[in-house]
Amino acid sequence: MEVSVLETHLEKLLKLGGAMLESGRQFCSHSKSFASGIQDLSQNSSGDTLMSGCLEKFSQSLNRMMEQQQELLETAQQSLKQQLQTLVKEDIKHFKETRKEFERGSEGLASALHHNAEVPRRRHHEAEDAVVTLKAARTTFRNRALDYVLQINIIQSKKKFEILKFILSFMEAQSIFLEQGSQESKQLEEYRKGLAVQLHELVLESAREKRDMEQRHAVIKQKDLTQEDDIPEIQAEPGQVVMEGYLYKRASNAFKTWSRRWFSIQNSQLVYQKKAKDGLTVVVEDLRLCTVKPCPDHERRFCFEVVSPSKSCLLQADSERHLQAWMCAVQSSIASAYNEDYPESPGQPLERSTSLSATLQSPSSRKLRGGVDKQVVDQVQRLEGNAQCCDCREPAPEWASINLGITLCIECSGIHRSLGVHFSKVRSLTLDAWEPELVKLMSVLGNRVINQIYEARVEEMNMKRPQPGSSRSEKEAWIRAKYVERKFITKFPNTGGPPSSSREPPRGPERSPRPFPKPKPPGHIRRNTGAREGISPSRAAPALPTMADALAHGADVNWVNTAQESRTPLLQAVAANSLLACEFLLQNGANVNQADSKGQGPLHHATILGHTGLACLARTRWAIAIDSANADIVTLLRLAKMREAELALGQSGDETYLDIFQDFSFMASNDPEKLARRAYDLRLTTL
Repeated sequence: MEVSVLETHLEKLLKLGGAMLESGRQFCSHSKSFASGIQDLSQNSSGDTLMSGCLEKFSQSLNRMMEQQQELLETAQQSLKQQLQTLVKEDIKHFKETRKEFERGSEGLASALHHNAEVPRRRHHEAEDAVVTLKAARTTFRNRALDYVLQINIIQSKKKFEILKFILSFMEAQSIFLEQGSQESKQLEEYRKGLAVQLHELVLESAREKRDMEQRHAVIKQKDLTQEDDIPEIQAEPGQVVMEGYLYKRASNAFKTWSRRWFSIQNSQLVYQKKAKDGLTVVVEDLRLCTVKPCPDHERRFCFEVVSPSKSCLLQADSERHLQAWMCAVQSSIASAYNEDYPESPGQPLERSTSLSATLQSPSSRKLRGGVDKQVVDQVQRLEGNAQCCDCREPAPEWASINLGITLCIECSGIHRSLGVHFSKVRSLTLDAWEPELVKLMSVLGNRVINQIYEARVEEMNMKRPQPGSSRSEKEAWIRAKYVERKFITKFPNTGGPPSSSREPPRGPERSPRPFPKPKPPGHIRRNTGAREGISPSRAAPALPTMADALAHGADVNWVNTAQESRTPLLQAVAANSLLACEFLLQNGANVNQADSKGQGPLHHATILGHTGLACLARTRWAIAIDSANADIVTLLRLAKMREAELALGQSGDETYLDIFQDFSFMASNDPEKLARRAYDLRLTTL
């Protein structure tokens, strides 16, 4: 009974010891996490040596204490396992087995005694067997009784030194832990005393500062608090936020709601956030492509507009001072973004307002992107009517529609872009590459010629043109009526003719489209058109104004002339050896693959007629080799076919197409002697 009670107490102690060890480990783990939090807090106070030094020192001390406590727990676990657990699991278990054997021997002896007593006197043989069985049972019982007594003595002996040994080992570990903690505390004693003195001084200083702040607070509250907020200073350092603050932004949905957002100008972009933790929403991707203007006529005060080719953003500041500051910041960022890509020469600073056109007047920017001479672009802008936007008359336009041959302001260019490339292909005059043939095309057409076609009946219809300050919706309505619906062109009576253009036909009185005019050779110039400024008669374009007029009146750019072997306008331009006419037709959607009645396409005709020196296309589909000449019509048609093949495969091909065509076009314009060809005909090579 005594051993059973001992076993119960030991098992309870083992269970309590296991719980103590588990909670101790959790305590150490949480304490270490707490010490790490103190260390992180010290890094947050790197500017304050007193605070950071104190937190760093105490976090290190706590970590060392936790390591020592972990050693205590390991020692306690080892003692429990070696002493108490061995006593319970091995010695007491063996004692229980011996007791069971003793009990079985006792039962055997009792059974033998009972059998011996029941044997009758007359059965001598059974009596002798019973006596023998009784002797064996008595012997077994006595042996097992001796074993049982031995195990009782062993347990009684072991329980003393095993329990005492465990307690001694555990208390020694506790003593070592407390001693180490005391030493750790003594090492911090001087520091803690000094820190206590500094802390007392800090408390007194904090009380004085609180009193001073309360006094200043009372004085400030007596002053006028209705003054406007300070205007943040514009930062000019690269990589910094130029300016930031709250602005109201009008939504682009049908409700036109206004929302207050935190705006900033950074990395040549205008961005905003709804909340501090939200990501940045980009309003303007590249400030070089933007302009900014006030909106004094808007019903809300302090409004200004940031206009890009794709959209415009109407914003509202809190006051007139804030409005001027934001406009100045946007204008400054536009100039900075442009100057980063186009650095000026020393001693010749690049002066720039909100318009990029000022850079065209600077001698420090002789070459524009793509290597085009600045004088060529100046030539386009100097043409009659090109100094203003073709649609709203805003001065210094910086964008162009290359298939229409007109110059545009940034807002009108965004509207043109929204019409789709089948109506207008928009390109920047200052930021994009310009091939010489496109510059020639722009020089031959221009705003005056195109407006004579698309605004022929504006005065007659008493229509009011939009002005630079007109709203975007007014400009968009005018541009759609002018180019999509073609309301203002001269109307013709029904005459019958070829199929109409693939572009949307003009609305109004019904009429049949005219056949596309036949392109003339380069030497032929319409008398009523005359030579343009900067374009010599020998290099003048064919009657592009006539072709533009025909397109405006619904002529089909891919019209098939059945009377002349089913030739298209592009085939006629190839026959006339007019690279500029081919360029114009391709920009306006001419099909480079459409063949005549003999199955011969534009590329075949150009090669047979000897209008190029292109020899082969080898190695890769974009690898081009030149044989004693340069690309003109065949090169243009080859590249157009390549681009069309890329589009059919779901690839844009624009970048490669433009790069290759640009190289050939520059060579044709700058080295015309390379156009001399061999006496024999060139044969087409297989793509």
